[in-house]
Amino acid sequence: MLVQSYLFFNGRCEEAIAFYQKTLGAQVTMMMRFKENPEPTTEGCGPGGGAIPGENIMHASFKIGETEVMASDGMESGKPEFKGFSLSLTAASDTEAQRLFKALGDGGKVEMPMDKTFFASSFGMVVDRFGVSWMVIKPLPMP
Repeated sequence: MLVQSYLFFNGRCEEAIAFYQKTLGAQVTMMMRFKENPEPTTEGCGPGGGAIPGENIMHASFKIGETEVMASDGMESGKPEFKGFSLSLTAASDTEAQRLFKALGDGGKVEMPMDKTFFASSFGMVVDRFGVSWMVIKPLPMP
């Protein structure tokens, strides 16, 4: 069984992916625009279901480290709201954790400043400019 994250950006998908490429080194593995659909439609999915410009992203997959994330502009329902979850990034070092946290926070909002905790040498929570919540952690070694 495989569980994957699928993020809907309501018209900002390509911009979000470019941001993740720059800040996290994301690598795009697949991207299809609505105009490239072999079964043409300009209708979105979900409750809005309205017309979506052909240039918008119908489906994309990208890798951040070893993790594949999927994304789209397809849930035409107004401003995207990413509630009730966070994506968690495990950094290789405290320096890397600080860099990732700062990069993700550019244009976003710090929810919990990066600090040392009982479970991590670095841990912080930030919402990026697209509204996606991230936890950045450099865990302490297990005893």
